Amino acid sequence: MKNLNYIFFVLALSLVVQTKAQQDPHFSLYKYNMNIVNPAYAGTEGNLEALFGVRSQWTGIKDAPETFNFNVNSPVGRNVGLGLSAVTDRVFVVSETHIYADFSYKIKITDVVDLFAGIKAGGSFLDVDLNGLVADDPLFTENISNFNPNVGVGFYLKAPKYYVTVSAPGLLKNDRFEKEGVVPVSANDNVHFFTGAGYDFNLSDSFMLKPSAMAKFVSGAPVSVDLTASMWYKKRLELGINYRLDESYTGFLTMEFLDHLRIGYAFERATTDINTFSNGTHEVVLKLLLRNKKKAYVTETKL
Repeated sequence: MKNLNYIFFVLALSLVVQTKAQQDPHFSLYKYNMNIVNPAYAGTEGNLEALFGVRSQWTGIKDAPETFNFNVNSPVGRNVGLGLSAVTDRVFVVSETHIYADFSYKIKITDVVDLFAGIKAGGSFLDVDLNGLVADDPLFTENISNFNPNVGVGFYLKAPKYYVTVSAPGLLKNDRFEKEGVVPVSANDNVHFFTGAGYDFNLSDSFMLKPSAMAKFVSGAPVSVDLTASMWYKKRLELGINYRLDESYTGFLTMEFLDHLRIGYAFERATTDINTFSNGTHEVVLKLLLRNKKKAYVTETKL
């Protein structure tokens, strides 16, 4: 157990000491958290959507990462969409909360294809509780608490059968921590670039196949690629699999109730050495959908 605690001690400190590969949390059910990644997604479904999600990573390991997220988005006019997202990520003594507002604007490309351009503004609250650590290093005797503002941009191309997403949700490389002492240390948020696409295949009146992919690029870190395929039954039941290259594989299930509520669960198993200590990762989402029956926008493929 001491060895595992030491691992998370180092992991926590990696958030506040110099690092070249800092990354934001992953989501297995990334398609349900699209406006966290891309501000242009706000309002693209033509409905009010609200989602709450919980991700418990590497269960069975003490003080392993946990992520809580809430996001809501809706069209507010013929061409404008607004969104709000809040994500809290906790690991060992580190807690970081990201709060952002999104704005999107729709540009007609053809009668059935729209391009949404979006901007994101907000910031991150970082708290590191170092008082409880036993360390003889003067650099780690005071707690850390700060706020870093940031902005992001994105584009979302939407057609009846496919979508394409390109975004950079955080453009500023903020310093997270800097202190003069025995050894000056600092950290910063590297810019994340996301790109992805998905396509819907109608297999019959009842069944639909939805493959998709998402790639994340961060300076100094390996490219992260998610490959996903899900089968839908009457747009109410979804069963799918996901493979993150050289990292993990996931099975997930979502179900819709009463036309307004969708519940999803994903179980992720790592393919790296952490799998020796972990019992896997669990992710749950609860999505509320308030459909606008009078909307004129008909090019979306509803979830």
